[in-house]
Amino acid sequence: QVRIVESGGGLVQPGGSLRLSCAASGFISGWYAMSWYRQAPGKERELVASITNTLGSTNYADSVKDRFTISRDNAKNTVDLQMNSLKLEDTAVYYCTIRWVSGRNYWGQGTQVTVSS
Repeated sequence: QVRIVESGGGLVQPGGSLRLSCAASGFISGWYAMSWYRQAPGKERELVASITNTLGSTNYADSVKDRFTISRDNAKNTVDLQMNSLKLEDTAVYYCTIRWVSGRNYWGQGTQVTVSS
């Protein structure tokens, strides 16, 4: 069994910052990458950022580059997403995922991020 738990969402004003955290537990040995996706109302779910296990290679959506930073702590099996200079269009439910090269993957329940003045 694998458990993914996100935390850190909330309400923030435009230009503000939030830090999301994702904790993975259970049978997660050998995972390949962990990622953050988001889904805004009426829109498709999109990849925000991802980070690989072994090398720590990162990948970002163009819309968040230079504003968001993904990081991992392999000892704790956690991945954080630091979000700076938040915009109205960053409002969405943010989901954390963990996946293996085999295609096996698990998703968290999501955490709401609302950017509003």
